[in-house]
Amino acid sequence: MIDFTNKSSATCTMYGYPGLSITSSSQAQIGAAATRDVVRAPTTVTLAPGATANTTFGLIDSTLYPTSQCKPETSAYLTIYPPNTTQSMEVAYTGATACANSSLKLLTVEAVAAGNG
Repeated sequence: MIDFTNKSSATCTMYGYPGLSITSSSQAQIGAAATRDVVRAPTTVTLAPGATANTTFGLIDSTLYPTSQCKPETSAYLTIYPPNTTQSMEVAYTGATACANSSLKLLTVEAVAAGNG
């Protein structure tokens, strides 16, 4: 679960899906970026100052694939692009194993929703 909190003094809105990828300690992307999980339809989320929106992400177990196909690497961060932005932020996410083979889509992300996760 990822929470987005409006730290400004003005109301803002969010709509859609954040960009999300797993990155190494050198902040290089490991494998494919997250695909959209359409379980929750996008809606406009209005955030007053201090209010929070959230999203849920999933990571398929990389050990389901042969090592030679997956090319496993250990994560250090999640790189997150809030919806409709081009500036990313990194959050520590250590110990997960991702597949460097970008043809394997292991990471999913849902549309943002109002409230804390």
